[in-house]
Amino acid sequence: MSPPEATLKWAHFLADAQKRVEVGTSLEMRGTLTRLAGLVLEAVGIRVPVGSQCWVRMKGQAPVLTEVVGFSGDRAFLMPAGDVHGLSSGASVEPAPAYVVAPRLGERRQSERTSSLGALRLPLGDGLLGRVVDAQGRPMDYKGPLSGVSSIPLDRQPINAMDRDPVRVTLDTGVRAINALLTVGRGQRLGLFAGSGVGKSVLMGMMARYTQADVIVVGLIGERGREVKEFIEDILGEEGRARSVVVAAPADAPPLLRMQGAAYATAVAESFRDKGKHVLLLMDSLTRYAMAQREIALAIGEPPATKGYPPSCFAKLPHLVERSGNGLHGVGSITAFYTVLSEGDDQQDPIADAARAILDGHIVLSRTLAEAGHFPAIDIEQSASRVMHNVVSREHFELARNFKAVYSRYEKARDLVQIGAYAAGSDPALDEAIALHEPMVQFLQQDMFEAAPMAASLDGMQDALTPVARR
Repeated sequence: MSPPEATLKWAHFLADAQKRVEVGTSLEMRGTLTRLAGLVLEAVGIRVPVGSQCWVRMKGQAPVLTEVVGFSGDRAFLMPAGDVHGLSSGASVEPAPAYVVAPRLGERRQSERTSSLGALRLPLGDGLLGRVVDAQGRPMDYKGPLSGVSSIPLDRQPINAMDRDPVRVTLDTGVRAINALLTVGRGQRLGLFAGSGVGKSVLMGMMARYTQADVIVVGLIGERGREVKEFIEDILGEEGRARSVVVAAPADAPPLLRMQGAAYATAVAESFRDKGKHVLLLMDSLTRYAMAQREIALAIGEPPATKGYPPSCFAKLPHLVERSGNGLHGVGSITAFYTVLSEGDDQQDPIADAARAILDGHIVLSRTLAEAGHFPAIDIEQSASRVMHNVVSREHFELARNFKAVYSRYEKARDLVQIGAYAAGSDPALDEAIALHEPMVQFLQQDMFEAAPMAASLDGMQDALTPVARR
């Protein structure tokens, strides 16, 4: 090698070493893959923090991106974000660089300081509007590469609870039963609880079309892959898609990507909230997120607790949910709806019970109502909005309370009425409930392509409670 070539080689080596030192990467940090069991890869010889990204490289194979999810002694546990087919013992494991490629081809720039080596950075910005991306920020809609975005660390510091404004402003969802009886406030977090096939996704689509929001972020986590295109074309439409971002991590994605997809959708919503936007975050579903964490935790040896869910599952849920809500000092907001799958329609399912405790309200969908053709199949008696009294007038609150009382009175005596065992006139309050039951049921039903503004919802509730003789 001639002296000029040797000098150039050392200059490149020193420049690369300087960049690695600036971002906290050692000159040489490389491990070896020693074991692959189920979902987990084990490596020795590499010491990186939990949450770091690593590449597993093997000659003749495409590199596999992984994340460090745990360690034991000198062994690091890695969870793959791609297909591990073809890997074998002895493959090289090295941390992913913490710098990113700059807009100019071939030019590297130092990343922002992060708390961990090789921290995950994904694209955020206005360029995501109207796009469909996967859990790694890669476009899925064949509209070309993303523009107007920048790579931002996925992990963010939570907002101090004292810096958030309380929920005080009413949000119009366009769904009559919710507007009138389960009124939502801007910055609130609610759960849609139901078993499979009861109408959670359809109701979520209605809110995506009709809710008053500047930006809509949809996270399709662990659900059917066909729902992605159907949700975009049949539910959002062209007008809704222009102000929406869809993050898709379907059921066939590795558990790491399903969890990452939920965190990414939340980070996208946070980025728009920080710009002063009012964001509607729809995540389907929170249960699949918990199931992905269960798969990871059990794979690395964490003991199961309640119904096979390890303790880390119940710790991850509030960590994700608490990131939504009102922004700093009232600048921007994230109103979030999370679907929660109640296995076997069991409302005491561990994840459903944990979600109900950390959310600001729950909307329960009834399979009995769905089977009777009642849509949306909202069970008014089991549902509640914990901030409704803070965002509606006293008159509205009392009207809703009266509606629920009359509706519940009929439901408790339904069997007696249907078999003819109740004698009219025995209970004047029940007589009123029987007379008003049909208009109340009609009020609670709504076509999925029909919008019901807040004012019209209140008028409809008042009419439903008006005795027939006064109409």
